[in-house]
Amino acid sequence: MRIEGVTTEERVSAFCDDALGAADGVEIAHRVRARELHPAEVVEAAIARAERVDPLLNAIAVPLFGAARRAAVREPVGDLGGVPTFIKDTEEVAGSSMMFGSRGMPRKVATKSSVCAEQFLSAGLIALGKTTTSEFGLTGTTEALLYGRTHNPWRLGFSPGGSSGGSAALVAAGVVPLAHGNDGGGSIRIPASCCGLVGLKPSRGRLADMAHAELFPVRIVHQGMLSRTVRDTAAYYRAVEQRYRNPKLPEIGLVSRPGRRLRIGFSTEIGEGAHAHPECVAATHDAARLCESLGHRVEETSPPFDDAFHQDFFLLWSMLAFGITRLGRHLVDPDFDSSQVEAFTEGLARFFQSNALGAPAAIWRLRRFARRYERRFEEFDVLMNPTVAMPPPEHGFLGPEVPFDTALERFKWFVPFTPVQNTSGGPAISLPLGQSKQGLPIGVQLAAPMGDERTLLELALELEAASPWPTLAEA
Repeated sequence: MRIEGVTTEERVSAFCDDALGAADGVEIAHRVRARELHPAEVVEAAIARAERVDPLLNAIAVPLFGAARRAAVREPVGDLGGVPTFIKDTEEVAGSSMMFGSRGMPRKVATKSSVCAEQFLSAGLIALGKTTTSEFGLTGTTEALLYGRTHNPWRLGFSPGGSSGGSAALVAAGVVPLAHGNDGGGSIRIPASCCGLVGLKPSRGRLADMAHAELFPVRIVHQGMLSRTVRDTAAYYRAVEQRYRNPKLPEIGLVSRPGRRLRIGFSTEIGEGAHAHPECVAATHDAARLCESLGHRVEETSPPFDDAFHQDFFLLWSMLAFGITRLGRHLVDPDFDSSQVEAFTEGLARFFQSNALGAPAAIWRLRRFARRYERRFEEFDVLMNPTVAMPPPEHGFLGPEVPFDTALERFKWFVPFTPVQNTSGGPAISLPLGQSKQGLPIGVQLAAPMGDERTLLELALELEAASPWPTLAEA
């Protein structure tokens, strides 16, 4: 397979000797404040990178380069002032359409940005455009029929994960140092694992919810971002926290050094004695040994879920598709055309329709699960497992051409670990601590009790320093 003269075995990197270089967001913002760089110079470099590599990646849903250039003229504000970024095409951004990755959405230009987009940009970031996603974020790849396939920059022809795959591809390729994402079942952590990034799903309520989140019986969708370095993730949450802080959650604050020694429990089981792919298991065991070498107490434990949890979660997940397809004109847009949704979305809706009588009991059990999960942290400070159960798959493994029943079973196999924290509301972070035999990234997930992002970021800083992960800047 060839994509504009580039074989599927080649990597795509935008890193070069320009204003961005290989710098992360913290460094760029520091240089902007020091007047070593002007935001306009930084934005132009990012636009040039985007124009060079996106024809290969197909990760930009809507370019907003003109608006970015106008924003770059203004005096930068915020901890990440002047840093270029992208916003996932699940949020309204003034002057752009919002398509949710669906052919059923009308192309309407938003007159104002959503609360979530405004909160994300409040750190001083400058949006260059919107990124591709799976249709309504309902699956773990980014191959929506609306946009076409988005490619993993570590190897063309492979999935960047989903549903925040467009953002992940652009960050990993070096177009921007960080980008927006959101996570309803792993949609930040899955692409972080596939693309070799840091992906933190924060605690429920840490950031503003997307529209209509309060209508869902279990609030599983959380806002966030993806970056190449832990300090960028920590800096982003500190910057946003200065403008909005949920008084019901502990403050994250400035995270700049390792914390206390921790009790870490790790597992690689995905149910009924089955384990994740051997390369994902190996990455998790390597991470466990690394933590032990740093003085943490590490022991193997049972996973925090069982098969019944997955059955309940995927029934809840299918309720999203049912609501979108059957009530889309009320919940999404008055001109939404449900006849244009992809087969997987419609299949999920029908799955819920066939099993709807079991929904009340499933919701009751999922709410109880959250309390049971939190009790695991009476024994451990952090739980560790593979982020996903296999290395990044090739395109077509979860794509829209796959029959629904096959796609659903593959999806369940691919992402057994990440839905746990969407259900409980607790934080979890994926770190690129492993690599497959094909040279593709493998993430390891760390989870903490509700509100304890600080512990995860402190541990992540320590692991990053002890075992720095590769980026495409060095490839």
